[in-house]
Parts: sequence; C-alpha cells; structure tokens
Amino acid sequence: MIKFENVSKIYSKDQVAVNNISLEVKKGETLVLLGTSGSGKTTTMRMINKLETPTSGSIYIDGENIEEIDSIELRRKIGYAIQYIGLFNHMNVFENISIVPKLLKWDRERIKKRVFELLKIFGFDPDEYKNRFPKELSGGEKQRIGVLRAIAAGPPIILMDEPFGALDPITREQVQNEFLELEPDIQKTIVFVTHDVFEAVKMADRIALMDNGKILQIATPKELVNSPKNEIVKQFLGRHKFQLSLMTTTIKELFDKTKT
Repeated sequence: MIKFENVSKIYSKDQVAVNNISLEVKKGETLVLLGTSGSGKTTTMRMINKLETPTSGSIYIDGENIEEIDSIELRRKIGYAIQYIGLFNHMNVFENISIVPKLLKWDRERIKKRVFELLKIFGFDPDEYKNRFPKELSGGEKQRIGVLRAIAAGPPIILMDEPFGALDPITREQVQNEFLELEPDIQKTIVFVTHDVFEAVKMADRIALMDNGKILQIATPKELVNSPKNEIVKQFLGRHKFQLSLMTTTIKELFDKTKT
C-alpha cells in the first residue's frame, strides 16, 4: 500500500530528520510511528502526503511513485488528523466535516447522509450538533470532529499526527476507544504518530520505533515488548516493560502461565 525505499530528509548537514529508511505499510493496517521528539516520525508521515519532500529515495502508494501524483489530488485522497485539530472556526460542524466531499463534488444528499452517518457513529446527535461552531464544542468533541473530517470522504489512507495528544487523560482514553471501535468499519490504512508508548501499543497493528531519523525496529506490539531488538529499544521501553507486557498479553496467556 505505502512503501518507502531508502528515503532520507536532510535539512542541513547538521540536521538529518530522516536517515535512509525503508518500510512498507500494509493495506488495512495501522502502523504507528513511535519515538521521542526529533526522532523523525512526523517528518516521515508528512512525506506521504507531500507536505515534506524527500531529499533522496522514493515513496510509493499502490505501486505509484508519489512524485508522479499531483499534490492536491494526492491530499484529497488521504485523510489527515492532527493534534490541534485545525477546525475552521467560521464553519459549523456539518461544514467542517463536509469540506473534502464538497471538493470532490459529491451531491448535497450524499454529503448529508455521510456526515449524519459519521456523527452517529461517534455518538453525536446530528440534529443537535450539525449547526454548532468549534467554540461551542469541548476539547474532546473538537478532536472527534477532526477525526470525522479526516475520514469523511472515505480516503483509503489516513494520517494521524498525535491526534489525541492535546486531550486530558480521561477524554483521551475515551476517544482512543471510540476510534478503535470505529476502525473495523472504516477499514483504512492508517499511519499514526505518537511519542506515547502506551498509546502505540494500544492503537497499533505494528509499531515502527524511530530514533535520530532511523527505524530501530518494526514489530507487532507484543513482539516489540517481548523481543526488543537492541539496548536502545530496551531503554525506550524502560520501566514500563511490565505494564506493557500486561497490555499485550491475553487472559488465556496469563492463565496458561499460572499453570506452569
């Protein structure tokens, strides 16, 4: 679905944001790019929709080099949700969610049906919320609307850059859980950026752990926690190892361990 081949992003000789990475995001999976600030995870994600241009290497979507795809056309086919939402304050909820469908020239009835459908999935009463403006929404509600806007046109790929990072812990967990419930229905390929290892383990099918512009390990959450590739990965997991092990262990596995 998405393929990086020897991709680097170099701003100067002293600032190498992404250093010769190769990776493949499988169709329908959620790949989490995990790392500390400055690890290169956001730059890596932003190269997918050409908000950043690789210094070298190639990126492919469904076998097509994105350099050969018009930037505007590409971005209309990719959902994008960020930490601080970016809702348009002069637009109500309905208008914010329907931006891309309108650009794609969907007819009015199709847009209305889609917006109402999405609002209901996230627990909003469409008649109650459709005319509300961002200033009338809580932080959690704004973030939910931002996610709905990203998926409104049914893009095959969704990019999510710390999408729940600005929320308080309780609201954050609620929105994470709602998105996980929604995920099987939308069946999209998702690239998700976070610095939070707990969020990565919770949200990912696979995790690409990054440091200093390089990928240290790509693995399922269970593989990453139980079989860290090197000392740097072990140090990143650090004191959270036991709690992360519990998160990636099923009840059956726990029961089996108690019998041995």
